[in-house]
Amino acid sequence: MHKDELIQLHALMAQIKKHFEHMGIEDEFSEYNSLSISPLHVHRSKAEHKHAIFVLGNDLASAISRNNNVSDFGGTSSRMQELAHKASARLVKSS
Repeated sequence: MHKDELIQLHALMAQIKKHFEHMGIEDEFSEYNSLSISPLHVHRSKAEHKHAIFVLGNDLASAISRNNNVSDFGGTSSRMQELAHKASARLVKSS
């Protein structure tokens, strides 16, 4: 994906996060919030946005599985966490 496409995906996922927060699910996003990156930070690298997407994806999947008891999302959460770790490792290597 190109950087602008990643930023668009990041923005969409951030909107989903905002909706969850509006529903009262706020304490689920501490890992994503600790990254201090948003889709508006267009100056940040493609790798940083990719990492943020994976972390946010993991947080969203975890929030869904914890709050709706939907077991199918447990695997999604694990996969997103795995991808976030891989993206983080690549980010460290490229720095």
